[in-house]
Amino acid sequence: MTDQPQQSREFASVNKNIGVIGLGSMGFGMATSLVRAGHRVWGADVNAERVEALALKGGNPAPLPEAAHDLDILVVVVLNADQTREVLFGKTGIAGQLKPGTVVISCATVAPEFAREMAELCAAKGLHYLDAPISGGSVKAAEGRLSIMASGTPEAFSTAQPALNAMAETVFELGETPGSGSAMKAVNQLLAGVHIATMAEAITFGMTQGITPEQILDVIPKCAGTSWMFENRAPHIVAGDYTPHSSVNIWPKDLGIVLDIARSARFSAPVTAAALQQFLAAAGSGLGHEDDAAVAKVYARNAGISLPDPSSAQTRERE
Repeated sequence: MTDQPQQSREFASVNKNIGVIGLGSMGFGMATSLVRAGHRVWGADVNAERVEALALKGGNPAPLPEAAHDLDILVVVVLNADQTREVLFGKTGIAGQLKPGTVVISCATVAPEFAREMAELCAAKGLHYLDAPISGGSVKAAEGRLSIMASGTPEAFSTAQPALNAMAETVFELGETPGSGSAMKAVNQLLAGVHIATMAEAITFGMTQGITPEQILDVIPKCAGTSWMFENRAPHIVAGDYTPHSSVNIWPKDLGIVLDIARSARFSAPVTAAALQQFLAAAGSGLGHEDDAAVAKVYARNAGISLPDPSSAQTRERE
C-alpha cells in the first residue's frame, strides 16, 4: 500500500452487485455514480422517497435486504458511528446476511478506534472492511469525483476497487490498518471546520469596517488569505442562500470527534475548540439544518450587523 493518491479509473472492472445504505446528499450521488458505471445497485434509507428516487435513476427497486446474500460490496454512508454500528450489527444489522468475502466500505466520519472495532467484527464474519471516509461534497459525489481516504487490507482494497473506480476521482491508500483513513479524515475536518468558521469571522469582521461581503469575495480569492472553504462557502453568504449543502449540525459532531481524538492523544487543539463553540452557538440558535455558512449569523448577531438576504441579492442582480 502507498500513501500516494491512486488514480483508478483506467482499470476495467466487472459489474458488481452493490448495496448503498444511506441515500442522503452524499450517498445518493455515490449510488447514482455506481449505477452510471454499470453496477447493479440496491439502496436503503430511512426515507423511502430516496430509495424510489434511486430506482428512477436506474437503481434496483427491490429492498436491499433481499439482495444482501448476493452483494459483492456494501457502501455505508450514514451519519456517524452509532448509525454505522446499527446498520451493520444492530438488531436488523445486515452484516450477518452478507456472504463471506463481501467488502464493507464505511464512509462515515468516525474515530479511528471505532473503525478498528468494526474491522474486527467484520473479519469475524468473514467480511472485508475498508475504512473509507469521503471528502468533496454532494456535487462531486454525484459526479463520481470524490476523494476517499482509505485504509484496509490488500484484499479489502482489491474487492472494493470497482466501487472506488466509480465513486472517486482520487483514492488515498493510507495503509493496511483500519483507522488510518479515519485519522486522516479527522485532520481534514479540523481544517475544514476551522476554515468555515474563520471565513464567517473574516466576512463579518470586514463588514464592521465598511467592507461589503461582495467586495471581500472579489478580493480574497486572489490573495494569500483564501482557502477552498472560503471560495466555496462565502458565495452562500453573499447570496443570502443557506440551503444546506453541508449543514451546521455536521460540525459539532465532526469537530467533537477531532477533540475526542486529541484528548486521547493528550494533544491541545485550542483553535478547533474555538471553532466548535461557534457551530454549537449556531445550532443552539436554531440554525442546525441550515448550510454551515450560516455560522456567520452568530457573528453578525453578536456584532449587530445584517447579512445579505435573498431579496437584496435579487435586487442587485436586476441592477
